[in-house]
Amino acid sequence: MSTAEQILDAPLGLQGSAHAPASAAPRAPKAPPAPQATTLRPASPTGIWPTGLLASAAWLALGLLTLLWPNKEVGFSDWAFTREFGIATLVVAALLFAVALLGSRAGRLARTLRPAGQWLVALAVGLALWEIATAKLGVLPSPFFAPPQSLIDVVHEDWQRLGLSTAHSLRLLANGFVLGALVGFLTGVAIGWSRIAGYWVHPLLRFLGPVPASALLPLAFFFAPSSYSAAVFLVGLATFFPVAVLTWSGVASVHKSYYDVARTLGASERFLVLRVAIPAALPQVFVGLFMGLGASFSVLITAEMMGVKAGLGWYLQWAQGWAAYANMYAALLVMAALCSGLITLLFKVRDRVLSWQKGTVKW
Repeated sequence: MSTAEQILDAPLGLQGSAHAPASAAPRAPKAPPAPQATTLRPASPTGIWPTGLLASAAWLALGLLTLLWPNKEVGFSDWAFTREFGIATLVVAALLFAVALLGSRAGRLARTLRPAGQWLVALAVGLALWEIATAKLGVLPSPFFAPPQSLIDVVHEDWQRLGLSTAHSLRLLANGFVLGALVGFLTGVAIGWSRIAGYWVHPLLRFLGPVPASALLPLAFFFAPSSYSAAVFLVGLATFFPVAVLTWSGVASVHKSYYDVARTLGASERFLVLRVAIPAALPQVFVGLFMGLGASFSVLITAEMMGVKAGLGWYLQWAQGWAAYANMYAALLVMAALCSGLITLLFKVRDRVLSWQKGTVKW
């Protein structure tokens, strides 16, 4: 192991004593530590929660509106699960009312719900307007628009096809995203570190990188051995460009003094890449991963609509073909929850890997 590696791997105390003289003068006694200021923590929720009472009243009104106002019949049938939806809203109203009265005695549930109090009111109002405009008055025509309870009907009747489509999309997204992120990361490190790689690869990246991956859809399906492999290639291509560019930017922006110090201590080229360049570029790498995940998700839906025989994109096209717009809206909600959940998970990984930068990028 070289001197640089020994020093960088050694504890901080040992590093500081490496160049200390053998006979050091006795140190002066340390002054007593100054009293530290007491950190003020946010107080736990106490007393009655007024916004919670307002949210409870809004959900109660939604439940009564759903149960007591007759639906406008479409054709010869009524909207299914209207009664179940009304009862569910009344249960939510009762839960919010209990949490609002209990205050701090509700524990973690109160601490979780209180910051979202105004959103709970807005959600109830939005659902009420949706219910009135579709099921009660029919202002938004059927079958293009369906009331909220129709989503319950979709989950009850078609949960197997919707769940299988979600699983297929997750598998396709995972394969394409991991492949594109890995190749993009290695390409970015090569461009940022090697002048030869930068000379040959960087112009190609600048010229072909901004081309949308969906524009290459016909070529991918023509040259690929299967529609699935073509979709994986397109998802990986959408992920590759932002990861490669931002990784290259992170490696190239590392201050030269870090390399000079490491070389002075005898560090090898491999050590400089793995222990200096890549760790310094990780914040930029994660930004590229966030951008690549969003781009790959949009390409995923497009690829599934064009050639793949399973997935959420295929499910959307199938629902539109059969005029099952409630199924289409349910698939859109699943897409939104899936994309948001994956980005949230990626942020959790980032905050754990880069704990010293936690909170600098919000989601």
